[in-house]
Amino acid sequence: MSPSLERPPLQADERTALIGWLDLQRQILRWKCEGLSEADAHRSVIPTSPAMTMAGIISHMRWVEHTWLEVLFLGGDKTQNPSLVAMGEDSDWRTDGISLKQLLAEYEAQCVRSNEIVAEASLDDVGRHPDFRAGNANLRWMLIHLVEETGRHAGHADIVRELLDGTKGYY
Repeated sequence: MSPSLERPPLQADERTALIGWLDLQRQILRWKCEGLSEADAHRSVIPTSPAMTMAGIISHMRWVEHTWLEVLFLGGDKTQNPSLVAMGEDSDWRTDGISLKQLLAEYEAQCVRSNEIVAEASLDDVGRHPDFRAGNANLRWMLIHLVEETGRHAGHADIVRELLDGTKGYY
């Protein structure tokens, strides 16, 4: 694993820095999936967290992006998101029958959509979904949260990948 990942510019404006750090963490997640077999992508290596597979992490992060930007920020339909409807615990982590390639494509498409939403809004704009308290956060707060959560799960992916096949690496 030898990525070509770079941090955002040291003198970036706020929007460029936020999106730059978020994009870097997204790239790290995708990088941690490179070269994995389907079996390994869906293999659980943490007995107390069986849903935390590489495929599960990618699925979860796809729905996290959808939750924060399409549902909470734009006020979109929450019923399209398995993490927001009563489908059982960890439903957004379930990946049975879904290939890693498909999950990565869906995650990439969601990230592109998220970046489009961010590009069209002010960092001071407030979310629009009335059903969620966090829907009252401004876009800046939501992006900081997405950097935090994506970075946290990139760390999980680092550990899961090492447990799967011994592959280690940080850009």
